Amino acid sequence: MSYYKIETLIQNKKNYKIYLLVQQVVENFLQNNGYLKVELPVLSPALIPESYLEVFETNFRYLNKSKKLYLTPSPELFLKRLLVSGIGNCYYLGKSFRNSEPSSSLHSSEFVMLEFYRVNANYMDLAEEVLEMLKRISTKVNEFKYMNNQKLEKKTRIIYKKREISFDKWEKISVIEAFEKYSQITEEELFDHKLFLKKAKEKGYQTENFSYEDIWSQIYAQEIEPFLGINGYPTLIYDYPKEFAALAKLNSDGKTAQRFEFYISGIELGDCYTELTDWKEQKKRFLEEKKKRLLAKKINHPIDHGFIRALKCGLVNCSGIAIGLERLAIIFANVDAIDKLKLINVKI
Repeated sequence: MSYYKIETLIQNKKNYKIYLLVQQVVENFLQNNGYLKVELPVLSPALIPESYLEVFETNFRYLNKSKKLYLTPSPELFLKRLLVSGIGNCYYLGKSFRNSEPSSSLHSSEFVMLEFYRVNANYMDLAEEVLEMLKRISTKVNEFKYMNNQKLEKKTRIIYKKREISFDKWEKISVIEAFEKYSQITEEELFDHKLFLKKAKEKGYQTENFSYEDIWSQIYAQEIEPFLGINGYPTLIYDYPKEFAALAKLNSDGKTAQRFEFYISGIELGDCYTELTDWKEQKKRFLEEKKKRLLAKKINHPIDHGFIRALKCGLVNCSGIAIGLERLAIIFANVDAIDKLKLINVKI
């Protein structure tokens, strides 16, 4: 466990206050727009199978009984049960956990997630609401900085890493357009696994013993992400291949899903879907993800079949977004690492 020097603690305390302000503005914004805050468990006996992440496993013990439990990597499995029950627009703000990912300046295995859902809305409807929320945060943070004898920026603009970012609009680009523009990979190559892996090999990537998803993610991280959110506005990149949206509704082309992510200065901040409501399709995708987890030798946790039973009862048309709150706060605090928001830091 790390204890900071007094100078570091003083600076981190200033940043931490901005983090708290971001959290307060987010909650006020959502509640004023009709969202209900919900408290949820962080331990569950079953999870949504997601092949791209690993989880934390633990045991509940009482006398001679023992049961495996898992820290939730997101609150989605519980929020959608509430949506099926008719709770309406709702949000969760609390801890989530992801294992086997290296700690970095932008990621911790234990992190604060904001996840919220709006009924009768699609992913682009939610995009406009998120932009309004970012404007509100910008205004309040700039007022806070001005009150603390710092330069007052234009209210819906901030400075991050010496770059001005305006929240007056999105810079929008589809995944297809981004791969063509930044990686010179055509639409045909992007969706044909064999052609994609061939192109990746020509570009110098090691493809042997790696899947399409593995190599796609490598190219995306190295050749696409650095260019997102660097042109004066946050970037909204949308319509991902269906392989990367296990819980999202597909577009009419059958190849892409209604999913977007948004970025500032190359940093991914939020991930949004128009939610899949077809329980049969969801069950099929769960089984596919389960197989991928087994092949990758990840923890073999039980599938949350209760999630499927809930969908059978009828999930209302809705859209949801997950935002890493600490990442969002470092943008508004103009720091380069989540550690700089913390008063106590535990290194793993």
